[in-house]
Amino acid sequence: MASNPPSKTVVIVDGYSNAPALIDAFAAHGYPAVHVLGSAEPHAAMVQPRPEDYMDWLVCPDEAAVPTAVDRLATLDPIAVIPGQEPGVRLADTLGERLGLMGNGTALSRARRDKYEMIETLRAAGIRCAEQMKTSSAQEAADWARALGSSPVVVKPLASASADNVYICHTPDEVTTAVGRILASTTVFNERNTEVLVQSFLSGPEFSVDTVSAGGAHHLADVWESRRKAIGGGRQIYDMAVLLNPGTEPVTTLFSYVREVLDALGIRHGAAHAEIIMTPQGPALVEIGARMNGAMIPDFYDTVLGTNAARLVAHAYTRPEDFARTHGGQVYRPLRAAAVYEVPTALDGIVESVDEAVLDKLSTLPSVYAVSLRSGPGKRIRPTTDLTSSPLRVLMAGADEEALLRDRAVIDDLKDLLYRMR
Repeated sequence: MASNPPSKTVVIVDGYSNAPALIDAFAAHGYPAVHVLGSAEPHAAMVQPRPEDYMDWLVCPDEAAVPTAVDRLATLDPIAVIPGQEPGVRLADTLGERLGLMGNGTALSRARRDKYEMIETLRAAGIRCAEQMKTSSAQEAADWARALGSSPVVVKPLASASADNVYICHTPDEVTTAVGRILASTTVFNERNTEVLVQSFLSGPEFSVDTVSAGGAHHLADVWESRRKAIGGGRQIYDMAVLLNPGTEPVTTLFSYVREVLDALGIRHGAAHAEIIMTPQGPALVEIGARMNGAMIPDFYDTVLGTNAARLVAHAYTRPEDFARTHGGQVYRPLRAAAVYEVPTALDGIVESVDEAVLDKLSTLPSVYAVSLRSGPGKRIRPTTDLTSSPLRVLMAGADEEALLRDRAVIDDLKDLLYRMR
């Protein structure tokens, strides 16, 4: 740590995944970052924060540690406390409120993290959402699904992410099986599942909607259509996310709806990442995180959008009045057609090597911006069931969607040749 620290800082809680983008964005405004780890040990399944990226590092694993953390942070004169990723949302709310900083506060903090409370808060505000119940009993869940009188239903953990353990169940027996699997597992944040969420199935295309807000003035940062594929056993996987033209529907309708959701959940400051189904009756929330989209890759977003959520967040916190004036109520302006392809696999085994010739072919396709390998020699690959088990992510940018789809067909031909298996 520097002997003469700057007069102002920004605090990032649980800086997993792409949170380093926040470090860079605030540094551009002259604010170094302080990290708070909200657990005794880092969540091993997530991309880890690096102590060397921060000017200071604190650990605040429980409520008893909050007063000490607040006292220490106060000496560093922060302008904001921001969640780096989903695990840090509630602690960031708590620390920011105790420090008297601009933020979303704790009154609705639980509803921004617990998916059951989230939907019930929307229902109380008269906002369209799914029917639901939560339980620790497989029999109770099956009975509720049977009484609902419509099929299928969705069974999932209360507070996970990355499509972790999400099941689409068509019969009470399938519900019972799904509940048993979830209760026998932990979330991607290594938290034990003690209850499950059962919801009515929302039929329609799914969209990923990212916003950044300052003082309740909301900016639409991007909208992607999240295309999925069924893989059997009541499971679906993310397939290809395609950036939408903001001048066409359903973007206008989605932005109007998500602003109602943000206001109902008290998300007035910072980033939010929502998943929304466009049902025949209109948009309905699947879930929303009061943090930056974990799949946001700064350089790629700069290329296709001219900016990225981390930069927008830094602007919103360092110059909130200016952000509200220049970005409030406004929407993104794409520079190129874009897609993110979460490449699936049926391979099952240990990787012996990566075929560099195949990787070169993938990387040099006209619309391929970058290829991100999720596996390598000595690592296990299993058939894809969710985002974390996709062995390959391909970022794509081109003149139009047709160009992207042409290259996607080539990717599908080559994908299972990339990894040589033992």
